[in-house]
Amino acid sequence: MRSVRIRILAGLLVLAAVGVGAWQLVPSKGDAKTITVGTTDGVTSLDPAGAYDAGSWALFSNVFQSLLTFAPGGTAPVPDAAKSCAFVRGDLTTYRCELRDGLTFPSGRTMNAGDVKYSFDRILKIKAPVGPASLFGTLGSVDAHGMTLTFHLTSPDATFPFKVATGAGSIVDHTAYPAGKLRTGDRVDGTGPYTLTSYAKDRDAVLAPSRHYRGAVSGTGKPVELRYYATPEALDTAWKDKQVEVATDQLPPGVLAGLNPSDPTQRVYEADGSETRNLYFDTRAGKPLHEPKVRRAIAWLIDRERLAATVYDGTVDPLYSLIPAGLTGHTASFFDDYPKPDPEKARHLLTQAGVSLPVHFTYGYAEGRGAGEQEGAEIKKELEASGLFKVTLKGYEWTAFQKQWASGRLDAYAVGWVADFPDPDTFGAALVGTGSAMNTGYSSKTVDRLIKDSRRFAERTEADQDFRSVQQTVAQDVPVLPLWQAKEYVVTTEDVGGGQYLSDGTGVFRLWSLTAL
Repeated sequence: MRSVRIRILAGLLVLAAVGVGAWQLVPSKGDAKTITVGTTDGVTSLDPAGAYDAGSWALFSNVFQSLLTFAPGGTAPVPDAAKSCAFVRGDLTTYRCELRDGLTFPSGRTMNAGDVKYSFDRILKIKAPVGPASLFGTLGSVDAHGMTLTFHLTSPDATFPFKVATGAGSIVDHTAYPAGKLRTGDRVDGTGPYTLTSYAKDRDAVLAPSRHYRGAVSGTGKPVELRYYATPEALDTAWKDKQVEVATDQLPPGVLAGLNPSDPTQRVYEADGSETRNLYFDTRAGKPLHEPKVRRAIAWLIDRERLAATVYDGTVDPLYSLIPAGLTGHTASFFDDYPKPDPEKARHLLTQAGVSLPVHFTYGYAEGRGAGEQEGAEIKKELEASGLFKVTLKGYEWTAFQKQWASGRLDAYAVGWVADFPDPDTFGAALVGTGSAMNTGYSSKTVDRLIKDSRRFAERTEADQDFRSVQQTVAQDVPVLPLWQAKEYVVTTEDVGGGQYLSDGTGVFRLWSLTAL
């Protein structure tokens, strides 16, 4: 999922069968109080079929339900809209869920299995350019009978329950969402813990606890107003001016570096994280970075240590792996192949490739999304210092930026990525599999085979060697270049609790965890 902060989770496993469960919210004082939360992660679309990014999924976590979800700190899905789910055969190709009784949409309609089937079918039918359809590459068909859903997979996929538990599994009212196109407007019709009472794009989303919610969350959350800011600097100003009580995703690097956990006026939550930032390349024929030797030359020139220290004030760690530290399959494959910047090795590769020097290409970034502009300037500086490349920087508003790379208009682009669910598979197929969400045009039979093989293991640690082999291949082909791995930061005022539970690596953004103290 694009651009969000999460924590590393240890002990990855797949849920073969799940039972009914719920977690209790801690009651808080002053239930009428609205908690204001500030973020720079905007919303691409209010329709689950049209968004595959952190800001959208953060909202979906609260206003929609999926069949499954993740309990705080959990590594396996638990039932939410479902009563139970399980693989029905040992070959991991048939997955069945029983829907919970009494779920109602805002219109008063009772949810049925047909709504669930409809929700999955329309994602695959619409196949929005920046939507989540690629996440369900192994889903062949869905059957709905009474309150029973049966998912038929085209190949064994032990990670399918994890994918169902994401924002891509959000269930919509089939009478309110068109089958063949995205819904527009500022309304949401879901059965989550919150209802969306008002929404203004790029400004705010006002959420009220739902009186009709039934699912994994037991209790009532606080009313919340999500406020969206165009830049980290704007969020920092809002925090300092006390316009928001919670600041997350993301304050400027210099501000994060200076946070003081002992300050009595605020609560600072810092945790090791597995958000990664990668540089992606358009590998299609006719593009300036089509030749693998040209991309390897770039890998020999990027100085991650300098990038982390200068642009990010040491708040991120240099990354040499497609899969971040702390997850099964992590290796230092890019360090093994490109241990330190070496312009001579880069020049040698470009000479072998027979390209004209300097190589010209465009580099795109999202304006106002963290330190993207400063990062792009530093990468441009490092590449051009060698005399081997000429880089044209182009900044875009977030939604426009997604459309630029989705339509293949950028030669290179930097995007933050974090696990959709706590399994290394989300750093595999979504990033380097054929038809990946990042639209690099990269396709490798070896990588696709290894990813497919990795999904045959219900015990996920057994897939370790497959993921290591994926990364060895990717380090040679370089369709993507890992840059850094981030920590997670949440800051709240002293009278707001629960900030440590907002996100924990499962992709769920728990606004209902926030309490007034």
